[in-house]
Amino acid sequence: MTEASAAPGRGVAESGLRRDVTVWGSYMWGYADVGADIYAALGLVIASAQGGAVAAFAFAGLVYIMIGLAYTELAATYPVAGGGQYFALRGLGDFWGFVAGSALLLDYTIDIALFAVASSGYINFFFPAASKITVSFGPFHEVAIVWCLEAVVLVILLILLNVKGMRESSLLNEVLGAIDIVSESTIIIIGFIFAWRPELLSFQWHQQLAHWNWRQFAYGASLAIISFVGLESISQAAQETRRPATIVPRTSISLILTVFFFATAFSSLSLGILPWQAFVGREGDPVAMLAHSIPYIGMVAGPFAAVLGATILLISANSGVMSASRLTFSMSRFHFISEWFDVVHPKYRTPARTIMIFSGIGILQIILAFLAGRDRALEILGNMYAFGASTGYLLVFIALIKLRFTDPFSPRPYKVPLNIQIHRKGMTYEFPVLAVIGTLGVSMILLMVVLTHEIGRIAGPSWIIACFIYYAIYRRKKKLPVFGALPHDWEGQQQQVLEDAEEFDLLERYRAALATRDRARIDAEQ
Repeated sequence: MTEASAAPGRGVAESGLRRDVTVWGSYMWGYADVGADIYAALGLVIASAQGGAVAAFAFAGLVYIMIGLAYTELAATYPVAGGGQYFALRGLGDFWGFVAGSALLLDYTIDIALFAVASSGYINFFFPAASKITVSFGPFHEVAIVWCLEAVVLVILLILLNVKGMRESSLLNEVLGAIDIVSESTIIIIGFIFAWRPELLSFQWHQQLAHWNWRQFAYGASLAIISFVGLESISQAAQETRRPATIVPRTSISLILTVFFFATAFSSLSLGILPWQAFVGREGDPVAMLAHSIPYIGMVAGPFAAVLGATILLISANSGVMSASRLTFSMSRFHFISEWFDVVHPKYRTPARTIMIFSGIGILQIILAFLAGRDRALEILGNMYAFGASTGYLLVFIALIKLRFTDPFSPRPYKVPLNIQIHRKGMTYEFPVLAVIGTLGVSMILLMVVLTHEIGRIAGPSWIIACFIYYAIYRRKKKLPVFGALPHDWEGQQQQVLEDAEEFDLLERYRAALATRDRARIDAEQ
């Protein structure tokens, strides 16, 4: 027996997370992350897809809805921390669980970098000259040195706060999230009533159709996936959520509809008020610029949106710091990475090593992005973000399909729609057709990333390959299989998870299903 196989399940059983997250808390946990995404993505997508930005957001949004429904089923069925990494591990085995985890880890480090840069961009709404100060040296031209330093300083502050254990409270997230929802709704309602010109939107759309460029649209649509990230947060919080079988489906579906509405509404509003060219060069503060252009409220709404955007984006960057440490901790428990990452600070009792290492990677990403030039920093970070997200989501869809066959006994409080019953060897399985459609949709986005993102198609796979090299060396050193899987007592863990979640009805159903299966096996052997 290998040293790891003796305790294959400790990644779940020993987490000891308290289930204190309520319905509103679960919703705001996700919204505090995903609610900030439109602040970062709006300008990038419009500058890329131009008059076709609404269609780009709509396409990415439809794929996102299917992704959201898949996460809803899996998080309600397996309410444990780990998100996509755990779902891929559970359905596809250790190797693919590691690949999903490394893709999501790329996203979390980009989270730190992208949202820190975007946050400082909204701060510069009040100091526009700061983002325009550039220097050139050697092969690097127009490096926005002040903007870069602002983003780096924000990340350093987040490192210090997290190492010391000081993090934003759940109450602060909820308050800011509620203010953001009200503010965004106000901008949309007043904007559509007093400033929106449908003829301008129609003109820009027809101009786009007359000079249609599929590569340009594909690039914008793949960047639009940035607006639809955040469901990982609800999945990560599932192990801390009260009665997750009931709460997770409610909060996930509510979040899906909220984010899809805001993304499509803001893109439609933007192109009905301003020409798409107005967003070129303003990727750092697009929502503030849009709000400032609305009559009656613009003088107040613009600065207010800038302050709110800077604050919420900083919280999202902070969630990247915390999520990276949470994910690496989980990966070390499943023997994907060294137990060295388990160590906590002797004084502050925080995972200081993972916080500093992966936040440091975020700082490196900020510097490298700005070295490409002032106008490309956010775009480059968005490139890499899209690759990590689409790769992780693809594996989640495949895991959902596989788990319908390998684990038909776990009660599913929510199932994605469009299922076909398949009868095989005396068992009835429900094949998720929507998951197949979602797999094709995410595959298209991943293909768009590979074909149109010059940086993403190189940096993204390079990250995965580098992580795999580390994984292979570590597993061989520990005499563990590289492509094979360790034995896991999934059934025992699932019972423990349902018991901890106080989902006693589901636990009884699960045990009854296992007992029925065992009796059938005994009868078949006799």
